[in-house]
Amino acid sequence: MKERISSPVRRVDAYEKAGGYARYIADIPFDHLLYGKLVRTSIQRGRITGIALPDLPEGYRFISEGDIPPGGVNQINMITSDWPVFTTGEVRFCGQTIGLLVGPDRQVLHELHKAVAVTYDIEEGSSTIEEGLACRGGAFVGEDNIYVEHRLKKGDPDAAFSQADRIIEDVIETGFQEHVYMEPQGITVEYSNGQLVFHASCQCPFYIRKAVAPSVAMNLEDIIVHQVTTGGAFGGKEHFPDIIASALAVAAVAIQQPIQVVFERREDISYTPKRHPSQIIFRTALDRNNRIIAMDVDARINAGAYQSCSAVVLQRTMFSANSVYDLPNVSIRGRAVATNTVPSDAFRGFGAPQGIFAAEMHMSHVARLVGEEESEFKRRCFLKQGGRTVTNGTIHEQVLLEQMWQDISLESGYYEKLKSNPSGSFRGIGVSYYLHGGGFTGNGEQALIDSHVRLKGMKDGRVELLLSTVEMGQGLATTYRKIVASALGIDISRTIFLDPSTNRVPDSGPTVASRSIMVVGRLLQRAALQLKTCWDGTREETVEIGYEHPPWVEWNQETLQGDAYPAYSWGICVTEVEVDRASFEVETKGVWTIHEVGRAIDEQIVHGQVNGGVIQALGYASLEKLELKEGRFYQNTLADYMIPTSLDFPPVYSKLVENPYEYGPFGAKGLGELVFDGAAASFAAAVQHAIGRPVGRIPVTPEYIMELMSDE
Repeated sequence: MKERISSPVRRVDAYEKAGGYARYIADIPFDHLLYGKLVRTSIQRGRITGIALPDLPEGYRFISEGDIPPGGVNQINMITSDWPVFTTGEVRFCGQTIGLLVGPDRQVLHELHKAVAVTYDIEEGSSTIEEGLACRGGAFVGEDNIYVEHRLKKGDPDAAFSQADRIIEDVIETGFQEHVYMEPQGITVEYSNGQLVFHASCQCPFYIRKAVAPSVAMNLEDIIVHQVTTGGAFGGKEHFPDIIASALAVAAVAIQQPIQVVFERREDISYTPKRHPSQIIFRTALDRNNRIIAMDVDARINAGAYQSCSAVVLQRTMFSANSVYDLPNVSIRGRAVATNTVPSDAFRGFGAPQGIFAAEMHMSHVARLVGEEESEFKRRCFLKQGGRTVTNGTIHEQVLLEQMWQDISLESGYYEKLKSNPSGSFRGIGVSYYLHGGGFTGNGEQALIDSHVRLKGMKDGRVELLLSTVEMGQGLATTYRKIVASALGIDISRTIFLDPSTNRVPDSGPTVASRSIMVVGRLLQRAALQLKTCWDGTREETVEIGYEHPPWVEWNQETLQGDAYPAYSWGICVTEVEVDRASFEVETKGVWTIHEVGRAIDEQIVHGQVNGGVIQALGYASLEKLELKEGRFYQNTLADYMIPTSLDFPPVYSKLVENPYEYGPFGAKGLGELVFDGAAASFAAAVQHAIGRPVGRIPVTPEYIMELMSDE
């Protein structure tokens, strides 16, 4: 490939997906296939006192804890092992798996499912962060319903607060968000010759293998996971496939026939994890010149009924609570709170959208209170190269935020529109600044993941890419092949990248954390350069390499101090809105973005990610409301859970700024989560400017605006 790496090429999966030829999990035929339907708890909290099953026809089974094979345990091995495969007594949320009905006819399964009768002793449950902290109904995690608590300290905030001329307090909140991947959750499992073989719509094949092994007492090598064409994930298929797969594993060992579980959309929205709701409380100290001298942050996230990945999400929320600002004295307390809701889990941004939204809105509130223009107030605090993060790490790369602002402020007409539409004129413009650290926190890539990739040069001059990172709509099937082809100096058509299977590829780590290009893509580039030295295209040659940590990264996992991430990607989003004076409906008039992601591997794919991420974030900010009643979501279909359509927002202006990163492939850094992080705050800030009232939570619905306008 002689063109520069960023030049767009046709996506290798474009034809099969656009033409409808791609085969998803429900499209793949299996001989003698049975179907499974999960039987779930129907209360928020309590204890199961009885399960009455209907008479099961021949060929139908009910699989539950009693079917776990000898040596197996009723636990799912995720980051922690607190989530049971089958609920037997304690009920922590509405939707826990009690058992699995299995049989050859889905309509019969549906009727049998309706006939299952479960009785309970019902207890009082908690739904909100406040109720969880108050231990409503009694604590069910430890003595205080706290899964994990962290504290960070930078400088001497106590001394700074004692010298403050003014202290401003603020509370910023975010709600649940549903992933709405195009294809619902689905897995098929086969059992033969002592092996379990999964075919899964997932983003982490090796996670599934690890998760199910203890429940069926099997060696990891005897559990094979094939990732199949996956119609989106956004984090929703990071850990939750482990839940389905663990129940299916027990069923497959017991029945020894292929079994498939594919969710319906209502089922998917009702019972799968969501983005963590958050409540972040600020106390900010100012000197007599209205300069921020200290900030105290109390960050709380609603983790739900089991911990899953909430401890790690909490860290990212805390690390993002100062966004792109270098403040001299900071204290941050973070808590993941247990509640009786569907466990919250990974979602694009992984805690950063909550922290950045809170930081951006709080900074805008402080600016308004001291009578300064928001962008000017914020920019005085920008991180710069050599600056210090909230974990007392160093910003190693050049920070181009000021240059990016000069560009995007002109393109959007920010200052002209600010001047022509004063606060409260029902037309407003807002800006957010944001960053996202690529890869696992601290030394996670080195100590926990230890990624490997393998390249196989073949006799016919083609090269196969062997790794576990998956294509799930974001374009990796194309960008990975571009990286290898460019490094080898061959055409992309001579590369092969198939959906991974754990029995034939090395573990390259999960497809999460904005690491797929920056970390795994770099491994592919290094492997290709090594293969180039020993392969002439006429014989077989294999190269495998492992991860190398950037030498400057210093991190203490016990204290959460040091370089939380080796490099950051940066972004700015400007949004213009108009609010209807009668209905308080918001029309978005324009969206402008600029991002620094090192160097784009494919500009067209990057712009696609920007468009998708920004619109998804605008939905989070304006439309997507999930409400709970006794642990159940009111909105559980796409008729009542509203996501953006092509008519809801204007085209997104998207510009890229190059700033190559030494340890990324061809200079690339992380992208997929960054583009979600900032749009919600810019939208809320624009509405805030339009109505002349501070906005403190999302989604910013017409009802919420009405509430703000009536609060004189």
